[in-house]
Amino acid sequence: MKKLHIHGKTGDSALLVGENLNQLEHLISGRRAIIITDNHVEALYRKDFPDCPVITIGCGEGIKTLDTVHDIYQHLVELEADRSTFIVGIGGGIVCDIAGFVASTYMRGVSFGFVASSLLAQVDASVGGKNGVNFGGYKNMVGVFNQPEFVICDMNLLHTLPRQELLCGFAEIVKHAVIADEKMFAFLEDRWQDALKLDHDVIERLVYDSVVIKSGVVNRDETEKGERRILNFGHTVGHAIEKTTGIPHGEAVSIGMVAAAGIARNLEMFSETDMQRIVRLLTHFNLPVRLDTANQDAIFDAMRKDKKREGDGVFFVLPPRIGAATVRSLSIVEIRRLACELFTRAS
Repeated sequence: MKKLHIHGKTGDSALLVGENLNQLEHLISGRRAIIITDNHVEALYRKDFPDCPVITIGCGEGIKTLDTVHDIYQHLVELEADRSTFIVGIGGGIVCDIAGFVASTYMRGVSFGFVASSLLAQVDASVGGKNGVNFGGYKNMVGVFNQPEFVICDMNLLHTLPRQELLCGFAEIVKHAVIADEKMFAFLEDRWQDALKLDHDVIERLVYDSVVIKSGVVNRDETEKGERRILNFGHTVGHAIEKTTGIPHGEAVSIGMVAAAGIARNLEMFSETDMQRIVRLLTHFNLPVRLDTANQDAIFDAMRKDKKREGDGVFFVLPPRIGAATVRSLSIVEIRRLACELFTRAS
């Protein structure tokens, strides 16, 4: 087990890569805990949960709403949860987002931790202190920055993931490599087949390297005023695609990364060779690199409502090379002009 730390304004967070779910009981020892999980995770792992109350929610992006938060508040009141109660989210990114938001707002905030059961949650969603829910169909429009006390990343939980969920996690792993670690990108190019097989040493290294990158960025810029924006590589276009088409988050981000790389290439700041390396690696992971059909007007309208927008510009992440990233303010018109063709053909 490898341990990393985030030192946030709201507290410190311990990231436990390779820890096991069965160690959760020791981490919450002596405290009254309430678990929030989803139907799928409960069916698979309830037998391994500590002996404490469990609030179970549904699955899928459609339940990541204030209505679900309301229902959880009601359960917490019925369970007589107070300021000393510790909340644990056990599940993927949706569970962690909801559990963290609930814990951060119930009685003005109670302590919480996560057991990340999906690859996406382990490398991204549970790490960094962003907690929120969707509103009006827009991603994470209502939320807070608040650090979990701990995040358990148990590699054993990944073996029960649906393949599509696994691939969504690999999209975020590729993202981290593109923006911050060329050696990690080369490792992915060399070992992608082992990664897909969930080879223990390979997947633990990839999770750890991703957490190192994200925790380092968050330690330097917890509330996304500067450097943390690079973690949004592929997400500006990706979130708009996700909203308008309903495809999974990781698949939308994959297309968004190719679009962002294409914009950087069209601005003559990124090479065609590196562009093709990204496309090839995402294809190895069976991730989409374009939209064959799409309502482009709807996509760019959704982008206008992106929470990263300021005035007429959007903070857009561009790679000058693999292993680095920069942020520019681009107008929606510019983004559309530079990226439009990437929705209809492979690059």
